[in-house]
Amino acid sequence: MIQLPAPLYAVYHSKWESLQSLPLAERFWAKDATLWANSDPVAVASMLGWVDVLPKMLARVAEITEFVEDVRSAGFDRVVLAGMGGSSLAPYVFAQAFGVQPGGLPLTVLDSTHPDTVRAVREIATDRTLFIVASKSGSTAEPTAFDRYFFEFAADPSRFVAITDPGSPFAQSAEARGFRKVFLNYAEIGGRYSALSFFGLVPAALLGHDVAALITAAMVYATDAEDAFRIGTALGVAAQHGRDKLTLLTAPETASFGLWLEQLVAESTGKQGVGIFPVAGEGPLASDAYGDDRLFATFGVPAPDAAPATITLSAIDSAPALVREFLRWEIATAVSGIVLGINPFDQPNVQESKDVTKAVLAQVDATGTLPAEPDLLAAEAIDLAAALSDVAPPAYLALQAYLHETPELNSALAELQAALAAHFRVATSCGYGPRFLHSTGQYHKGGPKHGVFLQLVDDPQTDDAIPGQSATWRQFVRAQAIGDAEALRTKGLRVIRISLGSDPAAAVRSLLSRVSPETSRTDS
Repeated sequence: MIQLPAPLYAVYHSKWESLQSLPLAERFWAKDATLWANSDPVAVASMLGWVDVLPKMLARVAEITEFVEDVRSAGFDRVVLAGMGGSSLAPYVFAQAFGVQPGGLPLTVLDSTHPDTVRAVREIATDRTLFIVASKSGSTAEPTAFDRYFFEFAADPSRFVAITDPGSPFAQSAEARGFRKVFLNYAEIGGRYSALSFFGLVPAALLGHDVAALITAAMVYATDAEDAFRIGTALGVAAQHGRDKLTLLTAPETASFGLWLEQLVAESTGKQGVGIFPVAGEGPLASDAYGDDRLFATFGVPAPDAAPATITLSAIDSAPALVREFLRWEIATAVSGIVLGINPFDQPNVQESKDVTKAVLAQVDATGTLPAEPDLLAAEAIDLAAALSDVAPPAYLALQAYLHETPELNSALAELQAALAAHFRVATSCGYGPRFLHSTGQYHKGGPKHGVFLQLVDDPQTDDAIPGQSATWRQFVRAQAIGDAEALRTKGLRVIRISLGSDPAAAVRSLLSRVSPETSRTDS
């Protein structure tokens, strides 16, 4: 399962033996916060609720099942889940990878503040659409805006459900407004470790999955999860020895799992100048396009020819297999934090972009307009091959797409990501904003200062007011882009901001035409 070059394998094996002497697994399952020796044990202990959440959720299956039956009997025929980061990515994977099961309801996940995306979701909503607003803290800017916007649109509290922590401002507001249901999650679970709590399992149940079977599958895996502890050890050791680009290769139908895993690993490990940079959606590429900073994780697909560092896993071919992977990688990521000497449960740099964005929005409140953007370059004026000519490992490229996601745009961005990776032979990620701010955004600012960032913005075709805010959706998403660019530059990182105009997919293909990759995506 774990293949490493011989010298690195020897280091890994030695580290594994030392962790076994702790003993690692026993202390982990006992929620011993002192395993993370360089972190505040009180802070760590407050975030270990996911370790023993499965039996708690099994005891809540009847509550979830009764809720789903109530929703069906009320005549709802679609669900919109509005959230961000850990509150929305597990539902997104369930919906994208396995779709609607018999007796289930279609589920659309909204985790973008782009006005065209928000409008598109509103246009599919009817009076039989159920809205779930998911927010752990109950105060995150994006879910708060989604809540206000759709609550005014629907004007019926019986069409709304909240998933949040006990005592959060949103819990109080939802109760006061008479939401159909308020699920109070376990406060000692961080968002990115919440896939097997109410945040992930309620949407799965609405899609038609048997949540009791899902929980049971995860519990069975937990009885013999040594491979997760080994993977976590390998991740940490590999990162310490230069193989810190965890490249995820999955079957196309389960590519969405990469987004969930990307968020878990990047936000958990990218801090204090260290970390593991997960790369989803990039390949496969020709073997000579990869540098020696790679560690591959494959899920039922071949690794690149002669890849020296690979974690080989089975295909994710069912929902029970998916929840096993959720738990496997939650454990592995937490263990990698032990090896790296960091707290994998905090996110100290996420707030930085939020603070700059808040200042930009304050200007909108005062003047009605966004600040000037002299750094914004037209796509037709950019020659990426020339602009990035000095980029080489251990650097990585990050495409940051503050755009409305469409199949055509996804295809164009995937081609651009692969072309850049092949041409420069560096790890290249691609994420939609503001989604990535709650995932890889932590690594960008807190991890090794190796990133080069291409921020892509456009001219939205629609716009709407956000109740209770001066900024419109168009101003909100642009303020987030401006805020993130400024936060990155404050860290001394390089950001190239590119305007794609009113036809982003065409503009991306124009950029692509000016990259001349020496290697290209393989046929596999």
